Amino acid sequence: MILIYVQKVNPRIEYITKLLFSQILNIEFAFSTNSSEFKKSDGAKFNYSTEKFGDEFYIKPHRLMFSRAIITPNIEPVWYEGSKFFCESSKDSDLPFDPLAAAFYVVSRHEEYTGQKRDKLDRYPVQQSILFKYDLLKKPVVNIWARLLADKLKIKYPALEFPDPKFRFLSTIDVDNAWAFQHKGFWRTSAALLRSFFKNRNEFSERMQVLQNKAHDPYDTYAYLDTVFKGNEKNVLFFFLLGDYGHFDKNIPHTNKHFRKLISETATKYDTGIHPSFASGRKGQRKKTGVELARLEQILDRKIEKSRQHFLCLDFPKTYRRLIKSGLTQDYTMGYSCLPGFRAGICTPYYFYDLERETTTNLLITPFQVMDGTFTHYLQLSPEKAWEEIRLLMEEVKKTGGTFVGIWHNETVNDQGIWKGFRKVFEKMNQLGFEWASENTSR
Repeated sequence: MILIYVQKVNPRIEYITKLLFSQILNIEFAFSTNSSEFKKSDGAKFNYSTEKFGDEFYIKPHRLMFSRAIITPNIEPVWYEGSKFFCESSKDSDLPFDPLAAAFYVVSRHEEYTGQKRDKLDRYPVQQSILFKYDLLKKPVVNIWARLLADKLKIKYPALEFPDPKFRFLSTIDVDNAWAFQHKGFWRTSAALLRSFFKNRNEFSERMQVLQNKAHDPYDTYAYLDTVFKGNEKNVLFFFLLGDYGHFDKNIPHTNKHFRKLISETATKYDTGIHPSFASGRKGQRKKTGVELARLEQILDRKIEKSRQHFLCLDFPKTYRRLIKSGLTQDYTMGYSCLPGFRAGICTPYYFYDLERETTTNLLITPFQVMDGTFTHYLQLSPEKAWEEIRLLMEEVKKTGGTFVGIWHNETVNDQGIWKGFRKVFEKMNQLGFEWASENTSR
């Protein structure tokens, strides 16, 4: 138990303190706004105020924790024990930076509210992120800072006990296009055949072989996925795209009986969520999230609570407000498409803080660290180099305790074309993740 003194408990302080101490460090704490009461306490104490009293653990809060305007703060780097931090504190503080303010800044995605630049799909560019600029993107800094706090408090109060961090693993599959050639309908299939006949005879031949049931559809990898996930189904999550056909949304129609059967059969084995379409985030079409969610709930005859945005499109705070309004309670979009790492600097699920409304919501965010297409479409890495990146990030998560999440697609594990060799990477990631996660349950 830790007693934390603050001059006033505001929403920002309450939110980040719960995240660091309750959700990451798994230790009880209580606030005190009475300085006399705080001074008399003989237990573990943390003074988080503008006034230092004695030899209790002390950090002077950064001004960010009291700001009410969403403006770009002046944040300078702070060096401490050979590492770079930010949100400086005072010289008489026990740390030269304020880990609560720094954690709040990256977890709330404050910089995405104020950053004006966007990529071609209207997404926040990683190059604008403070973690990218400070070369911290591949570190779960919020978890690291929480552990640093724990270590410093333990030195001052040896009787404090912090539970050992636990590694968790979640393998997720996005089904953007359930089949490459099958079940597309007469007009779509005819147009594709005609186009491939004139532009790509090899594809035309492959299409004909699949349509005549003489070859296996290259995107139909579901039986293979079952073999990889066998015995670990509880650590797997599928997301299905049920949007209307469009330039960025090209899945099978939600009315297709084969697609509905695939969804139903998948949901009997694995947890299942909605993959809101690219169109659902466009102006004038945002009611589509609720429509697409209703489609999945109708197919499965149950409430769906989990989502991940197609193309990882996030617009703060509009996207998350839309999900909340639709009745969703968990989202798995937090991460970048172009680089692996920790977009919000954290590997622990956390609740979305609506910065404009200064309130904690009930939407639980589970960040991911790696996505298949990052290694091929953006970084052009070999399977061997991709595995090195994945292994490094998995080790970072294991050291600090958190949840490692990987994104793959049904078509990217087919071991064909640009994905040749990546099936083995997928298998290695899952084998190691399931193994490390099982160590926690077997203790």
